Amino acid sequence: MAGSWAKAADLAAFAGSDTLAVTVAGRKLGLFRVGDQYFALDNICTHGQALLSEGLLEDGVIECPLHAGLFDVRTGCALAAPAVRDVASYQVRIDGDAILVLLPEGVD
Repeated sequence: MAGSWAKAADLAAFAGSDTLAVTVAGRKLGLFRVGDQYFALDNICTHGQALLSEGLLEDGVIECPLHAGLFDVRTGCALAAPAVRDVASYQVRIDGDAILVLLPEGVD
């Protein structure tokens, strides 16, 4: 995938939580920690315009806080109604203490 890596957050931002809302290059993203792995999704639910980062994360699945739609944070796949459209996911890498996300070409 063509694009550029951008810093989304520091690892320390996850102190006490497994979810984090960030804005990177004008894009609202949710960052999710599952064990020692990190994942990034568009933070807006495809069903009800709620912030996924405010939902309950369990076993790699985030529950939308508005209508309880479920998404796999590893892939962005919608898993349960009323969410039927997947949410965009982004590659993540750790560089030192920074969490980086790969943004598509054309996003500054």
